[in-house]
Amino acid sequence: MTKPVRSYRSRQTRAVGAILTLGIPGLFLLLFVAVPLGIVLVSAFFKRGRIGGFKPEFTLENFAELTRPVYAQVLGSSLLMSATVTLICLVVAYAAVWAMRTLTPRGRIIALVAILIPFWTSFLIRAYAWMLLLGDAGTINGALQLFGVIETPLRMLYSPEAVILVLVYLYLPLMILPLAASAEGLDSSLGDAARNLGASPWRSFRTVDLPLTLPGALTGAVLVFVPSMSNFVVPDLIGGGRVLLIGNVIQDQFLVARNWPLGSVLALVLLLLLVLLLVAQSMVIRRIQGGSK
Repeated sequence: MTKPVRSYRSRQTRAVGAILTLGIPGLFLLLFVAVPLGIVLVSAFFKRGRIGGFKPEFTLENFAELTRPVYAQVLGSSLLMSATVTLICLVVAYAAVWAMRTLTPRGRIIALVAILIPFWTSFLIRAYAWMLLLGDAGTINGALQLFGVIETPLRMLYSPEAVILVLVYLYLPLMILPLAASAEGLDSSLGDAARNLGASPWRSFRTVDLPLTLPGALTGAVLVFVPSMSNFVVPDLIGGGRVLLIGNVIQDQFLVARNWPLGSVLALVLLLLLVLLLVAQSMVIRRIQGGSK
């Protein structure tokens, strides 16, 4: 009698464990990912409601709105600015990671902790801090005037350059961390061998280190590019509404114009770009890994 009872209890324990392991995450994904995405997908094919939302009348007019030049212009500027932010983060991250490689193991841990410290502070607080730094009466202009470098304040805030600077600051750790993980397993003797054979430091980096760290760089590029393109807080605060990204347009359609169907279509376009980016990243990484075997 004891063996069947023990077997039943064991199966019951495994079933409870499976429910806790798979059921709770599955429920979370259903409620906070699948359901909102389903609402966005459905509303994209419905007409706009009179006072917001949508009414269940099928239409394709929302997709026809994408042919308007203003949306193509905003999408193009968003792609260009996000690509610029990603490229700057990539260059700075490579410099930071290669500098970290010269440190002791304890020094690398301290450097990584220092990189993660900004994440302990609210996103909005960090953005507002940059407003205090870049403002006409801000810290930077005050210091330059104090030392006699300038007579009148420089116009730094409310410009595309300021938005790019703050986005780089906010998302740079997302580029450094995966790149540092890829560089951690690098064999330094490979670079030494290339230089001993006459390769310059740049050629050694380009032919040896860069291909080996490219998967981490691609992961970091996705982590930086996607939130940069969909960000609407920084363009509003740092750009003063003069810098418009696709995230701002989506926010305005949902919260200001109350045009949920059009906002849903724009959100789906952004989601499609994300999927294409992830597919391209996966293909490149597979090709790299396949060529290294």
